[in-house]
Amino acid sequence: MTPRQPGDSPKKAPLALTMGEPAGIAGEIALKAWLAREQGTPFVLIDDASRLQRLAAHLGLDVPVVAVDTPATAMRLFADALPVLDRPLPQPVIPGEPDPRNAQAVVAAIETAVALVRRGEARAVVTNPIQKKVLYDAGFPFPGHTEFLAALAGTARPVMMLVCPSLRVVPVTVHVSLSAAIASLDVDGIVEAAQIARNALQRDFGIERPRLAIAGLNPHAGEAGEMGDEEQRIIAPAVARLQAMGIEAAGPLPPDTLFSPRMRRGFDAAICMYHDQALIPLKALDIDGGVNVTLGLPFVRTSPDHGTALDIAGTGVADPSSLLAALRLAAELASRRGGAGQ
Repeated sequence: MTPRQPGDSPKKAPLALTMGEPAGIAGEIALKAWLAREQGTPFVLIDDASRLQRLAAHLGLDVPVVAVDTPATAMRLFADALPVLDRPLPQPVIPGEPDPRNAQAVVAAIETAVALVRRGEARAVVTNPIQKKVLYDAGFPFPGHTEFLAALAGTARPVMMLVCPSLRVVPVTVHVSLSAAIASLDVDGIVEAAQIARNALQRDFGIERPRLAIAGLNPHAGEAGEMGDEEQRIIAPAVARLQAMGIEAAGPLPPDTLFSPRMRRGFDAAICMYHDQALIPLKALDIDGGVNVTLGLPFVRTSPDHGTALDIAGTGVADPSSLLAALRLAAELASRRGGAGQ
C-alpha cells in the first residue's frame, strides 16, 4: 500500500511522541508536557505504560496513564489522561543508567512513529532525546535521529535545522568530528543544504523570499586567505551558485559577529559549516525554547534541542519547555502543510 503523505492525514490525529532514552529525562518531560497540555497539540506517547505509571508516582505527578491501541483512541482520551501506545521494555529502567538491552525498543518507537505518520494516523513525529552511545553498542548503524529518519523516509539528504523565536540555524555537516566536518565540506553540500533550508522556510515557515546568511569557517571568515582558504575555495563559490539560482544568500560571513542582534535581523536562517557553530549560539540564546527540525522529509519531525540529561534523571527537576516548544512547532508545521488537525 502506498503511504499517505501528510496532507492526506485525517482531519483529527495526534502527534506521535517517541519514548527516547528510558533512563533519561524523556519520560519525565513527557508526563510534564501532558500536565501542561495545550489545546491543539494532543499527542500519543509510544512507551512502556507501566513504567510511566511508576515514574509518575515516584515523581509525585498527577498524570493518569492509559494504554491505548490506536492513535484515534488517544485523541478521545487526551484531555483526561496521557495516552500511551504500550511498548513494554524488556529490562527494568534505572534512572541515569541506560541499558543496551532496551535499545531496540527505543529504535522501534521511532519506527512506529514514522509508520503512524506515513499511514495518516498521526500528524507529525516528535522525538524524545536518545542516548546514542547505548544505541551504537546495541548495533544501531546511524549517527543519530536525523540520519535514521531519512533512511526510514527514503530521503537522500536530511538537513537539521535548530529553531527558536530569535534564530534559525542549519549545520551543513552534523554528527561527525570537527576534523571530518572540515574535510567533507564542499560546494555541492553547502548548496544542497541551503536549497533544502530555503524550500522549508517557504513551505513550512511561510517566508516568501527567505534570506540566508552563509557562515565562514575560519576566524574572520579566513581574512582573505590569511587564516584559511576554505572561504575562497569552497564557501564563496557556493554562495555565488546560490545567488545565480535566485536564492538570496550572503557570505561567507565572519562567524564571531554573525549571531549578534543586529546581524540576526538581516537573515531568516544561518547556514553553518559544522554542528557546534550552529548549535552553540542557538542554545546560548534559548536552550529552553529551542527545537530541532529535520528538513527534507515527507513528514514533519521535531525534537527538543537538549539531550538525555542522565545526571538529573528521576529527580523531578527536568524542564519540559523544549519538548513543549517541539510539540507546538510540530503542530504548526503540520497544519501549514495541510495535514491533520485543520
